[in-house]
Amino acid sequence: MLNPQGASEGDGTGLIAHDPWLEPYRENLRQRYAHLGEIRSRLPGQDLLGASSQGHEWFGFNRGTHEGQPGVWYREWAPGADALNLIGDFNQWDRGSHPMSRDEWGTWSIFLADSDYANRLTHESLVKVHVTSRGHGADRIPAYIRRAVQDPNSHAYSGQYWCPSAPFAWTAEPPQASASLRIYESHVGMAQEEGRVGTYEEFTRWTLPRIVDLGYNAIQLMAVMEHPYYGSFGYLVSNFFAPSSRFGTPEELKTLVDTAHRLGLVVIMDIVHSHAVKNTAEGLNQFDGTDHQYFHTGGKGQHPAWDSMLFDYGKPEVLRFLLSNVRYWLEEFRFDGFRFDGVTSMLYLDHGIGKSFSSYDDYFGDNVDGDAFAYLQLANELAHAVKPAAITIAEDVSGMVGTARPVWEGGLGFDYRLAMGVPDLWIKILKERKDEEWPLADLYSALLNRRASEKHVGYAESHDQAMVGDKTIAFWLMDRHMYDSMSKFAHDIVIDRGIALHKMIRLLTFALAGEAYLNFMGNEFGHPEWIDFPRADNGYSHHYARRQWSLVDQPHLRYHELRDFDRAMQSLDIHHHLLKDPLIEQLMLHEDTRQLAFRRGPLVFLFNFHPTESFVSLRVPVPEPSDYRVILDTDAAEFGGAGLLAVPTQYPWQQVPMYSRDQSIQIYLPARSAQVLAPFDGRADI
Repeated sequence: MLNPQGASEGDGTGLIAHDPWLEPYRENLRQRYAHLGEIRSRLPGQDLLGASSQGHEWFGFNRGTHEGQPGVWYREWAPGADALNLIGDFNQWDRGSHPMSRDEWGTWSIFLADSDYANRLTHESLVKVHVTSRGHGADRIPAYIRRAVQDPNSHAYSGQYWCPSAPFAWTAEPPQASASLRIYESHVGMAQEEGRVGTYEEFTRWTLPRIVDLGYNAIQLMAVMEHPYYGSFGYLVSNFFAPSSRFGTPEELKTLVDTAHRLGLVVIMDIVHSHAVKNTAEGLNQFDGTDHQYFHTGGKGQHPAWDSMLFDYGKPEVLRFLLSNVRYWLEEFRFDGFRFDGVTSMLYLDHGIGKSFSSYDDYFGDNVDGDAFAYLQLANELAHAVKPAAITIAEDVSGMVGTARPVWEGGLGFDYRLAMGVPDLWIKILKERKDEEWPLADLYSALLNRRASEKHVGYAESHDQAMVGDKTIAFWLMDRHMYDSMSKFAHDIVIDRGIALHKMIRLLTFALAGEAYLNFMGNEFGHPEWIDFPRADNGYSHHYARRQWSLVDQPHLRYHELRDFDRAMQSLDIHHHLLKDPLIEQLMLHEDTRQLAFRRGPLVFLFNFHPTESFVSLRVPVPEPSDYRVILDTDAAEFGGAGLLAVPTQYPWQQVPMYSRDQSIQIYLPARSAQVLAPFDGRADI
């Protein structure tokens, strides 16, 4: 493989050029890269775009021919099994009528000809495979099944042969990915207000327009892969090639993606290759009767905290299964990329549990799973080979060096990594300190604490911070007062404070924490309460697994003011390309009077965290000898503020040096508010 400059890929030590602290680990990097080559050699033909990523076109159910007759091939890799028999409604679930044949590599197959009307598969036929191993038989769902459905009476899952008479008619080309992503993280099932599971069709019709209106340019869909337990938030996957049937049909998911593309949205899917559900009835666990087919044997194959199964990334057929899965979602559903879940758990044999990752030594040595590292490199290579514009994002809390650097340098090959420390920081601060005690210097430093050579997705909170046992930022700030005092006709100082700080927290994070930004649906308008999926402990209630859009739609409630602010905040990137601008400089920081000023690109950000004192004629250094105009004011009346600043406001520059700058301006900055300024050259506002 060649790097973009055409040079040979080297020996995996290219990361050192970006981080000299890696020099003592040069040999470790070489060994890691050599291991990638060894893992690659296990692939069929060593070709990522060949058979190694086309397993779904061979295994499972696929149209084909046999002895000149058209029909359906079903193939299954089950090397530890003694016998496989295809069963389903097509043969009245007869476990002896359709035995499968085994080849020397442990792949079983059967062909059902179209001409055999009594035994042929038709669209939506229910299917399973009866696996016999060591004298024990069990009905299993085929590993590569493309749809699994739950019986409404027995609640048991079955595979479903999915083969519509006509291919899906795509109408839109994927939009060109922006240099800076504004991601709206979404869950289809909880995207409606009623206490039930939402659908792909409802999300397409009602939620996508809201996302576009806010100015986001990407959506990230959670819980797409089939999972038997809804309360797992999609993280305990059973059927890796099947979109969750509880939300609708595969065609309805394709319509969602197609519509999003037509609206200019990039669609990223949350992909879970870090573990799999433990269930044997629905998932892969003990599929061929052994505990080591897809997963590590014994304790190494079980996650101690998640009660789930762990893949053996060194096995060729496991690699084929997972790599084919990456390709399948990109090609069959036209997703534009992935957010890889649980990367930390994959990279370390102890899964990073309880580790602080305070030394570079933590990124090397016996605790790093070299097979998992190599798999992630291959997955990223494949994603970008199949779709060059694909976007891949790593959910890694460890800070593994090279996560978002190219594979040819020795990196993992992701485009972005989640800045996971940022939302944890905000929750910790909100829990432990009053806002008048927030350490501004530490906060500013923490929001910038990331590898300069790697792109990050910054976010103030995602779904994680609001799951049961915690609260949203809005709820931490306002709590029970949100139940009674969010009306514009009520006056509550807790609500006033909460709304002011909610905007400031999000603006500070948006401006500093990354080269992309993420928001979980509803958080932009301060959605109250937590997220809790139906489970035994809550009587299987959907009350907290929904989004109360009516709150933001009511003009007499204050939620829409937070929503309107979020829309205005997104426009900073739309019009000024803020997120891709690498230039960030501190201009002023006063811990005593609670002021912070900095620039990102051409824009100047001014924050006054003082709870009571507004500053008149406050002198602030500015980067350019230019007048500056306020383009965003968190205290504006339309955003739920006091509206103390005259609109429009322009600050003339003065040749008064300040803090190493040759010029400064004098501003009015109300208490608990922030302003964004742009150099003003006399042209009309954008």
